[in-house]
Amino acid sequence: MKKNLLFVIRGRLAASLRRLPMSIIVVSALLAALMRPDQAGAQIHTFTKEQMEAFTALNPYGRFPDGRPMIPDAVIDSVRNLEIKVIEALEALAARKYNNSQFDAGWKTLIPGKKIAGRAFTVQFMPPRPDLQEAMQNEAKKNNTTAISKSATIDMLQKNDLAVIDLYGKVEGGLPYVGDKLAYYIWKTTGTGFIVDGGIYFLETMAQSGIQAFYRGGTPLTNTGFAIVTGVNIPIRIGDAVIMPGDLVIGDEDGILAIPPHLVTDVIKTTIANRRRDIWIKKAFDLGRYKSSEIYGRMQEPLQKMFNDYRATGDPKYLPK
Repeated sequence: MKKNLLFVIRGRLAASLRRLPMSIIVVSALLAALMRPDQAGAQIHTFTKEQMEAFTALNPYGRFPDGRPMIPDAVIDSVRNLEIKVIEALEALAARKYNNSQFDAGWKTLIPGKKIAGRAFTVQFMPPRPDLQEAMQNEAKKNNTTAISKSATIDMLQKNDLAVIDLYGKVEGGLPYVGDKLAYYIWKTTGTGFIVDGGIYFLETMAQSGIQAFYRGGTPLTNTGFAIVTGVNIPIRIGDAVIMPGDLVIGDEDGILAIPPHLVTDVIKTTIANRRRDIWIKKAFDLGRYKSSEIYGRMQEPLQKMFNDYRATGDPKYLPK
């Protein structure tokens, strides 16, 4: 009877979890403790593979061993080669009812004008709190491991990963995420860079390596700041942006944007089509034969067909004449 009741409770909790916002990682951890008691121990700071797959169920690509979505390198290269702008991707996401929940502005950049793109590898820091630290250390000790460190998370990065770091906006008196040497390691390992909602140091030396970084401020390295890793590859909030592990994150002068894996292809296709739209409209205006209302109003035939055909194919024969 007790076993049957536990089975029912587990099932209902699992169903409830699927309806909860992705950011409620605490509930996810509690569910893991109930459903997988043999593995839950040191997993309070991350997803199990099953949870990762459940929270990113729309991912159309392969996955890393831990379940994190693995957008192919070729797809990431396409985004880079097209130099897709954040504002362009935002337009495509809005059409799919993803509005500004994955966008945040107001960043400093290490190399002005240089874009950034990669698969999100998320890390969450928190200010040190004695009972939290003690509990994490006890859990780690119980499972014959150690509490995860900043360096350990950096060692987990792979090619085309983009480290997205929730350092809770701390710059002054906080723990800077990295200096020039660890930044260089990240650059050589991933080929991308990093985004940190907090401070970094040795900015000039760091920039000379070619790495791009989005950050909140520069700060000298001191012994007064301290922060602890409380989450790895979990949903995090960076400013106003919700970032899921495995998202394609892009950044430029407008800000940063997280694109869910299942919408990356849509963003690419929509961007190409919208760029063709702009070319067609400007070409029509270059001719000096059309009023703005004829192009931006209800377009008449044969212009409408020519416009649709060019947007679909990019064939110059459909440009206005």
